[in-house]
Amino acid sequence: MLGGAGVLLGVAAAPAQAAEVSYATDCVPPPAAGLPTVKGTTKVEVTAPATAKVGDEVEVVWKFTQAASKNPDLIDLPANSVQPSGTLKAAGAQAASIAMQGPRENPAIPKGGAMVLSDMKGKLKLTTAGEVTLTPDAYAINVFSTDTKCTPTETVKPAATIKVTAGEGPTPPGTPDPTDPTSPPPTSGEPTPTESETGGSDTGGTTGGGGETDFTGKEVKIPYACKTPIGDKNATSPVQINAKKDGGSYDLTVKFKGSVMDSPADIPADSVKPSMEVVLGGADKGTVHVEGPTNPEAIKSGDPMVISDMTGTYKPGADGESTLSPGVLTVNALGTTTTCTPEKSEVSLTLDTSAQPGGAAGGSGSAGGAGTSGSGDSGGGLADTGADDSGGLRALGFVAGTAILLGGAVFTFMPRRRAR
Repeated sequence: MLGGAGVLLGVAAAPAQAAEVSYATDCVPPPAAGLPTVKGTTKVEVTAPATAKVGDEVEVVWKFTQAASKNPDLIDLPANSVQPSGTLKAAGAQAASIAMQGPRENPAIPKGGAMVLSDMKGKLKLTTAGEVTLTPDAYAINVFSTDTKCTPTETVKPAATIKVTAGEGPTPPGTPDPTDPTSPPPTSGEPTPTESETGGSDTGGTTGGGGETDFTGKEVKIPYACKTPIGDKNATSPVQINAKKDGGSYDLTVKFKGSVMDSPADIPADSVKPSMEVVLGGADKGTVHVEGPTNPEAIKSGDPMVISDMTGTYKPGADGESTLSPGVLTVNALGTTTTCTPEKSEVSLTLDTSAQPGGAAGGSGSAGGAGTSGSGDSGGGLADTGADDSGGLRALGFVAGTAILLGGAVFTFMPRRRAR
């Protein structure tokens, strides 16, 4: 039996190879951490097929046997809070940069403990016969929405080699593959209509009369400078202001149109609350306070973060065209406060207003924030299209508290494509 097993092992040649390389590395922590550059050694094992043919798409695995940096003596990192990504360089018969990424999977890592990083995977489509070498390059370690970036400081040796034999050759670019459901359909030679040809528009006009009651604002991208308990962060977020007329006033809804980010940690219910000061311009002056309710349910680590829309009432204080622009955003989370101030504002909505007693420009400020000077009187107005997303303000980033990140809160923004 043992002899037979030996024969079988001899016949089943290993389809993949693995080799380890070691190289000096500089790792730069995120600026908010206030930590110096770490100089260390990275040890990587790369696994790839020993042989393949032209036209094959092969999977490559990058395994960390040692990361260049350790977890700083600041906080304990919870399980499944660390995600690596990086680049593997292909050279020789074929040159390419292979994007590598691993899952957010790790055991709990104590202060000062060795970083435990998941295996990264990537794919390479082989196009040329010959030997293709694979060499590790720069990588990043993402923790709590912040990146520590690690770069080789010496020439790195190849960690694996694929011997590629001639096959049928690569498919010409643009050729549809009938066996691939993601392959683009053949083109007919007719140009694709642009958004303007199909009626879409990124710009809009001022609201008119005619008894309108619902007004949809233009989605505008606002660059924010955010002050958090652990440092500053700049980010850009798409924002949309909608209005519904109610007598002489307007019920406002402010939506942040951003991609959903997964929460890097458990966040309890009723712990995240956003608010904003909408800036008035044009005929009217002042601000309008809007706010959203706290998160009704706990957000588990790895789940999308969802925050409801912010609402408030605008009572006009002037006759004429009044503009509404996103203003200062405040996020209270787990006992901490993050304040984000627009570096440059843009009008999302323009309304034909009629002054109301005690309105924004003229008086008590109970509804309109009197006494606060307005900016945001640049051009803008209603968009012809806009999202109605009743789902609410989706998290445009990460909010973490005392037990998670030095008692701080971080709020970042990631734009997505505008809904039609």
